[in-house]
Amino acid sequence: MRSEVQTFVADGPLPDWDADEEEIDRRVKQLEAISAPVTPDEAQALAARFGPDDCYGVAWSLLHLIETSPGPVPPVTPPATDAGEWHHTLWNRWGNRALTDEDLTR
Repeated sequence: MRSEVQTFVADGPLPDWDADEEEIDRRVKQLEAISAPVTPDEAQALAARFGPDDCYGVAWSLLHLIETSPGPVPPVTPPATDAGEWHHTLWNRWGNRALTDEDLTR
Protein backbone atom coordinates (compact mmCIF):
# COMPACT_ATOMS: atom_id res chain seq x y z
CA MET A 1 0.00 0.00 0.00
CA ARG A 2 1.36 3.40 -0.94
CA SER A 3 2.47 5.74 1.83
CA GLU A 4 -0.11 8.38 0.88
CA VAL A 5 -2.91 5.88 1.38
CA GLN A 6 -1.37 4.65 4.65
CA THR A 7 -1.25 8.23 5.94
CA PHE A 8 -4.91 8.86 5.08
CA VAL A 9 -6.03 5.54 6.57
CA ALA A 10 -3.97 6.00 9.76
CA ASP A 11 -5.81 9.25 10.53
CA GLY A 12 -9.10 7.38 10.86
CA PRO A 13 -12.53 8.20 9.46
CA LEU A 14 -13.32 11.51 7.83
CA PRO A 15 -14.46 14.10 10.35
CA ASP A 16 -18.04 15.29 10.53
CA TRP A 17 -19.48 18.72 9.81
CA ASP A 18 -18.54 19.90 13.31
CA ALA A 19 -14.80 19.54 12.66
CA ASP A 20 -12.76 22.69 12.40
CA GLU A 21 -11.75 23.99 9.00
CA GLU A 22 -8.07 23.13 9.51
CA GLU A 23 -8.88 19.46 10.17
CA ILE A 24 -11.05 19.22 7.08
CA ASP A 25 -8.44 20.99 4.94
CA ARG A 26 -5.74 18.61 6.23
CA ARG A 27 -7.81 15.57 5.27
CA VAL A 28 -8.57 17.05 1.83
CA LYS A 29 -4.83 17.53 1.21
CA GLN A 30 -4.17 13.94 2.30
CA LEU A 31 -6.83 12.69 -0.10
CA GLU A 32 -5.55 14.84 -2.96
CA ALA A 33 -2.06 13.36 -2.45
CA ILE A 34 -3.38 9.92 -3.47
CA SER A 35 -3.12 9.47 -7.22
CA ALA A 36 -5.62 7.38 -9.11
CA PRO A 37 -6.09 4.59 -9.77
CA VAL A 38 -5.96 2.92 -6.38
CA THR A 39 -5.34 -0.80 -5.97
CA PRO A 40 -8.12 -3.09 -4.73
CA ASP A 41 -6.33 -3.35 -1.35
CA GLU A 42 -6.08 0.43 -1.12
CA ALA A 43 -9.74 0.78 -2.10
CA GLN A 44 -10.75 -1.59 0.67
CA ALA A 45 -8.70 0.33 3.25
CA LEU A 46 -10.09 3.66 2.04
CA ALA A 47 -13.68 2.35 2.13
CA ALA A 48 -13.31 1.93 5.89
CA ARG A 49 -12.60 5.66 6.32
CA PHE A 50 -15.97 7.21 5.61
CA GLY A 51 -17.23 9.38 8.43
CA PRO A 52 -20.71 9.99 9.78
CA ASP A 53 -21.69 12.54 7.10
CA ASP A 54 -20.42 13.89 3.79
CA CYS A 55 -17.77 16.15 5.41
CA TYR A 56 -18.69 19.08 3.16
CA GLY A 57 -18.37 16.91 0.05
CA VAL A 58 -15.04 15.29 0.94
CA ALA A 59 -16.78 11.90 1.22
CA TRP A 60 -17.76 12.16 -2.44
CA SER A 61 -14.12 12.69 -3.38
CA LEU A 62 -13.20 9.62 -1.33
CA LEU A 63 -15.95 7.59 -3.02
CA HIS A 64 -14.77 8.63 -6.51
CA LEU A 65 -11.17 7.73 -5.64
CA ILE A 66 -12.27 4.28 -4.40
CA GLU A 67 -14.13 3.77 -7.66
CA THR A 68 -10.89 4.13 -9.65
CA SER A 69 -9.78 0.72 -8.43
CA PRO A 70 -9.75 -1.97 -11.14
CA GLY A 71 -11.94 -4.96 -10.52
CA PRO A 72 -14.40 -5.25 -7.69
CA VAL A 73 -14.59 -2.24 -5.43
CA PRO A 74 -15.40 -3.09 -1.84
CA PRO A 75 -17.79 -4.00 -0.47
CA VAL A 76 -18.52 -7.03 -2.64
CA THR A 77 -21.41 -8.07 -0.41
CA PRO A 78 -24.42 -5.98 0.52
CA PRO A 79 -23.78 -3.79 3.57
CA ALA A 80 -25.41 -4.66 6.86
CA THR A 81 -28.53 -2.69 7.70
CA ASP A 82 -26.59 -0.80 10.39
CA ALA A 83 -23.69 0.09 8.05
CA GLY A 84 -22.98 3.75 7.44
CA GLU A 85 -24.64 5.76 4.69
CA TRP A 86 -21.47 5.81 2.60
CA HIS A 87 -21.12 2.02 2.53
CA HIS A 88 -24.69 1.85 1.25
CA THR A 89 -23.90 4.53 -1.34
CA LEU A 90 -20.80 2.64 -2.50
CA TRP A 91 -22.85 -0.57 -2.75
CA ASN A 92 -25.62 1.16 -4.69
CA ARG A 93 -23.15 2.74 -7.12
CA TRP A 94 -20.99 -0.30 -7.68
CA GLY A 95 -21.87 -3.52 -5.92
CA ASN A 96 -25.51 -3.80 -6.82
CA ARG A 97 -24.81 -5.72 -10.00
CA ALA A 98 -24.26 -9.32 -10.94
CA LEU A 99 -20.76 -10.47 -10.01
CA THR A 100 -18.90 -13.05 -12.02
CA ASP A 101 -16.83 -15.82 -10.48
CA GLU A 102 -13.73 -13.95 -11.65
CA ASP A 103 -14.80 -10.84 -9.69
CA LEU A 104 -15.14 -12.86 -6.50
CA THR A 105 -11.71 -14.49 -6.79
CA ARG A 106 -9.62 -11.36 -7.45
